[in-house]
Amino acid sequence: MVTDGATDDPGWQVTGPHRLIAQWASAAQPLAVAALAQTDQPLRCGGTWAVGLDLLGNDPSGGVGGVAFPWSALPLLPEPLHRAQLSVIYPGYPVASTGETPAAHRFRISRDAAHLDGLLPIGPDKRRMIKEPHRWILGIALGDCAASPLVVWDGSHRVMRTALLAALGADDPHHWGDRDVTAAYQAARAQVFATCRRVEVPIKMGQATVLHRHTLHGVAPWSAGAQAPPEGRVIAYFRPQMASAHAWLAQP
Repeated sequence: MVTDGATDDPGWQVTGPHRLIAQWASAAQPLAVAALAQTDQPLRCGGTWAVGLDLLGNDPSGGVGGVAFPWSALPLLPEPLHRAQLSVIYPGYPVASTGETPAAHRFRISRDAAHLDGLLPIGPDKRRMIKEPHRWILGIALGDCAASPLVVWDGSHRVMRTALLAALGADDPHHWGDRDVTAAYQAARAQVFATCRRVEVPIKMGQATVLHRHTLHGVAPWSAGAQAPPEGRVIAYFRPQMASAHAWLAQP
């Protein structure tokens, strides 16, 4: 499993191709396409991104369509899972969204909309707080489209964790989830851009990505001329939650 241990740990890894991952993805793919066709969740980025929150009808063990979740093929310990997010990227991503500022759109293009999952923009000023503390981030490809891949920054999990711990360390751990960490987050992200290697991570059927929860990541813009099936580039994401913001940050 991806940990916060050795200094040469990049904070992410690709698993597979593996037969069990491919079997699960093959069972999930038609159900994912059907769920996406029926959802009323709006598309974002000018119709080029379907967020697909909680859309896949997997059971709490992760099984779908009569196929068990491929825990034995993954560097993770089994635990209950939520319904998977179906993140779909379509050709042309990213088109500017209605209401998106020019600066935000430029960041999406030039910095892949780099972010940490779990740090939500709260209130009218969109101050970042640890509101969804995830244990890890698992993505499983539901197709062979490699366009607009996941982007990660090697070793960014150590930079981000160090900065956030410094910002919150003197505070009562019970209140970490209610504290504004925007300044520390933005400064650490800038440090990552300056010091960590950016890596594009395309995956295909039978492969999965596992990210340390503090790894800065995003999505690359769609490359001109890249081909895609009608359903686009589809990845099923799982992020089981931890008990608290303190656990999310204090535990390696």
